[in-house]
Amino acid sequence: MQLYNTLSAKEREALIEEAGKDRLTISFYKYAHIGNPQILRNHLFLTWNGMEVLGRIYVAHEGINAQLSVPADNFKVFKEHLDSISFLENVRLNIAIEQDNKSFLKLKVKVRNKIVADGLNDATFDVTNKGIHVGAEQFNELIEDENTVLVDMRNHYESEIGHFKNAVTPDVDTFRDSLDIIEQDLAEHKEDKKLVMYCTGGIRCEKASAYYKHKGFKNVYQLEGGIIEYTRQVREKQLENKFLGKNFVFDHRRGERISDEVIAHCHQCGKPCDTHVNCANEACHLLFIQCEECAEKMNNCCSVDCMEVHALPYEEQKRLRKGKGASNKIFKKGRSPVLKYKK
Repeated sequence: MQLYNTLSAKEREALIEEAGKDRLTISFYKYAHIGNPQILRNHLFLTWNGMEVLGRIYVAHEGINAQLSVPADNFKVFKEHLDSISFLENVRLNIAIEQDNKSFLKLKVKVRNKIVADGLNDATFDVTNKGIHVGAEQFNELIEDENTVLVDMRNHYESEIGHFKNAVTPDVDTFRDSLDIIEQDLAEHKEDKKLVMYCTGGIRCEKASAYYKHKGFKNVYQLEGGIIEYTRQVREKQLENKFLGKNFVFDHRRGERISDEVIAHCHQCGKPCDTHVNCANEACHLLFIQCEECAEKMNNCCSVDCMEVHALPYEEQKRLRKGKGASNKIFKKGRSPVLKYKK
């Protein structure tokens, strides 16, 4: 019984090109009480692998978080399978605004302690006791209310390239960092202000809404479906778009253009730019903003030191990386002294 990938990303990419089929990039999540995440994980992998689904899916006792790519002609079968799972029946699917057939190149279904790491250890906190969901139209009305505090529940590198106007954008590296900071900053407004939150697809602000209700906030709202669903509704209903710039996404695209404004700058020269890249030096892989001119000048690297390493033969680069520790510890998100114009 195959419960893991047998193809490399390059092999999968070649198969996608050869097939010539359109694929849909989709995300969804659901907080629920799951008794045995491992059994669900194995079931999903076996079923979705047969449908040529690719993506990154996390399953935990608290629910499921999925970002994936489905062949368009398999979408109906995929949706029928979701509906056959009781807690996923009619789950909201966020369809990407901009499609890319290569947004994901492997199927990874993993069991995690939590689907959103929050650093919390509180048995009395019920993640399913969420705040009030609002659609795009009501959200636009709420954020114009002087008694509303609008908070971006994403990380600094996400809000840097795009956010709602007048939003509080915490300068944090992780979701868990933002929870206590926001509670402390808004402690005096637990009774009198409307706390409205948003994130990419809804999963982080849904957990945050339950957390802040748990902490005593009386009027807690969240943007249903996040920025992805907001954009769809704005375009479908011809509403005023109050989002500025790009929406950061966690696949090979790295961003979706929501409005024409470019609100960020190249981290190397300071010129207006909102294109995220990873440093071409695999031992660095720093995520940062780089314009086309700097990409050409710096050979897609973040620094002169990385350029020198990247210019070495591949086997020499591998030798230098050997014994340097887990790669997850070096994939920093835009925090480096070599970036002269980092916000």
